[in-house]
Amino acid sequence: MKRCLSACAALALATVALAACGEKAEVTTGSAGAGQPLRLMLDWVPNADHVGIYQGLSEGDFAQAGLAVRVQVPSDPATPLELVAAGKVDAAISYEPELMLARNRGLPLVAIAAIVQRPLTSIISLGSNRITQPRDLRGKTVGDAGIAYQHAYLQTILARAGVSTDKVKEVNVGANLVPAMLSRRVDATLGGYWNYEAIQLAQRGKRPNVIRMDEVGVPAYDELVLVVRRDTLANRSDELHRFVQAMARGYKSVRRDPTAAVDTLVRANPGLDRKLQLASVRATLGAFFPSAPGKPWGWQDPARWTAYGAWMLAHRLITNPNAAADASTNQLLAGQGV
Repeated sequence: MKRCLSACAALALATVALAACGEKAEVTTGSAGAGQPLRLMLDWVPNADHVGIYQGLSEGDFAQAGLAVRVQVPSDPATPLELVAAGKVDAAISYEPELMLARNRGLPLVAIAAIVQRPLTSIISLGSNRITQPRDLRGKTVGDAGIAYQHAYLQTILARAGVSTDKVKEVNVGANLVPAMLSRRVDATLGGYWNYEAIQLAQRGKRPNVIRMDEVGVPAYDELVLVVRRDTLANRSDELHRFVQAMARGYKSVRRDPTAAVDTLVRANPGLDRKLQLASVRATLGAFFPSAPGKPWGWQDPARWTAYGAWMLAHRLITNPNAAADASTNQLLAGQGV
């Protein structure tokens, strides 16, 4: 859902013809050759966040792991977790908060690796508005997409900054985060990504100011995670281990040569804006890998997951404590054992 909103707000979308956000044909790409079939559904259209997956496909990492990976693009960005829960795909990329919500509904899902290991969601404003810290929001209008946990982000941020919520006007602008700023309908937005919308605005000379969620009071979380059913983890752990290790090799290749990796991404998805994708990949490189020294690619910090789950419970975004308990596992990562 969040990626759909970001994509619809984007000035350059990708890979497939879109009539409108959420209205497009499903697209499947992947590696050729024999191997165990594995269906991976993206969270939204291919973009810089997925660069390591396309690099792994191009360099044969999945094929060498004995896997015939097929990457699918969802026709509706709200469905990947439901589809993996129903067994329609083997794995899906989603977001830590969305996984918590799905588990709260009883879906038997677990995150097996973090792809983007810190929040991308941000408060973004045009440079001329001079909103550089949360207290600058006093007396301002903030646009968002009407997502409950992002509303709770704003409440948390304002409380920490000592700004009363009645001093900030919150407006649901749907998918029109960037247009709402450019038209001056709102002073700032909450929901765009510091590695995407903010970069687009900078490339247009708008000098965006960015306030990152995890720097102003929202508990840190993993923006993008790889999700499977619990029974898939139990019954196909060796296959999933090979899959995760191959994906790790793809992202490590991106780190070695971001430019070549973006070229691979754009060749696979010709509609992408190469300049934007390269800037986004370079900005995101650090978030593709754990900040804790010695931890493997895909690491999900158990303490952070516990803290974020407790925050969701405290804000009644989830009501079942089991939604947060054991929502992630590191057992498939390098050096962690299967």
